[in-house]
Amino acid sequence: MVTMNIALIGYGKMGRLLEQKAPERRHRIVTTVDPVAADALCKELGEVDYQTVDCALEFTGPATAVENISALAQAGVPVVVGSTGWLSRMDEVQKLIDKTGSSLLWASNFSVGINLFYRIAAFLAAALEPFPDYDLAGFEIHHNKKIDSPSGTAKTVTERILGALPRKTTVVWDKLDRPPAPHELHFASLRAGAVPGIHSIIADSPFDTIEIRHTARNREGFADGALRAAEWLVAEKRSGIFTMEDLLC
Repeated sequence: MVTMNIALIGYGKMGRLLEQKAPERRHRIVTTVDPVAADALCKELGEVDYQTVDCALEFTGPATAVENISALAQAGVPVVVGSTGWLSRMDEVQKLIDKTGSSLLWASNFSVGINLFYRIAAFLAAALEPFPDYDLAGFEIHHNKKIDSPSGTAKTVTERILGALPRKTTVVWDKLDRPPAPHELHFASLRAGAVPGIHSIIADSPFDTIEIRHTARNREGFADGALRAAEWLVAEKRSGIFTMEDLLC
């Protein structure tokens, strides 16, 4: 296992959990960057000594992710990005990574289990294509402090389903006050309590039901996956943009 000096960009709940879990995988947090957290070592990326950093873990938000990616790429620091909501600027980021020869691995969810769930959901969808009696739908549940709906994980799993099941072409996220059209995949969201995350896919026919579900027990699986992603990115000095799918291959 590669041993790294890590910079945490974003020192909220996830950043603090990464700080806690990193030593378990023999890594060292050399700096934390957050303009709001009073106990962060740095307020901005410009204060970081990049010579001491092997990899950065970026968990901030859509408003700052691309700016952070740009600064890290220009400094030649590989970065694992857990921020969501910035993918509309992927072309811009791709050009930047290509120009600098740096590396980036992003995911909407770093849990190894949820990334295996994506594969299983796509396999199920493809297997159902010859059997139109089976309709597909899904739902996700998260804690009542989550600020976005649907989750990034839900968006990813529905993308995988649409790519594998040609008769479904559109996702409906809102409530339905009508029967769904045959080409629509209805996916609902619920926010309640302290649930870390539940994602379910239901294949239903007049004869039976198939359900696959991923339930996160806590955030530690997310942190473990992000650290594994950083190890994979740094181990062979890769360049380019990658996802958890590349790590699992």
